[in-house]
Amino acid sequence: MSLEKNKAIIQGLFEAFNKHNLDLLDNFIAADFVDHTLQLQGLDNFKKNEAMFIKSFPDYSETIEDIIAEGDMVWVHFKVTGTHTGEWDFFGIPFPPTGKKITYTGVGIWRVVNGKVVERRSVRDLLDFLKQLGVIEPTEKVKKLFP
Repeated sequence: MSLEKNKAIIQGLFEAFNKHNLDLLDNFIAADFVDHTLQLQGLDNFKKNEAMFIKSFPDYSETIEDIIAEGDMVWVHFKVTGTHTGEWDFFGIPFPPTGKKITYTGVGIWRVVNGKVVERRSVRDLLDFLKQLGVIEPTEKVKKLFP
C-alpha cells in the first residue's frame, strides 16, 4: 500500500475513535492486532480497552498533531483531551471519577498490512495525565523546578 493510503487508514482510525463507535474499528484494526505497549492481543481486547476509556472519559477525543509514514509504519504525534466522569481502571487500580479535564500527548507507531493495523507501540505522557487527575502530587522540589 502507498504511504498516503497508510496515513489515511490511521486518520480514519482516529476519526472512529472520536465518534466513539467501536464497530467502526473493524474497518481499521486486524483481528490479530497486537498492542505491544498495553499488552493487548486481538481486536476484541482492543475494543474492550477503548470501551473502558470511553466510559471513563465520555467526551474524550484524539487529535493528530503530526503524521509520518515510512514503509508499512505510520508515526503519529497525538493529543488526547477528555473529562474524567466515570470510574477508570489503570492496570488493575480503580480510580473513581474526579470530574477533572485532562490533556496529554503521545506518540504512536502503527504498522499497517493489507489495509489494516496489525501492531501498535506508543509512548504517552502518563505522568502528566496522572498529575492532572490528582493521582500523583508533585513534591515541593518538583514544583520549584517545574512551576
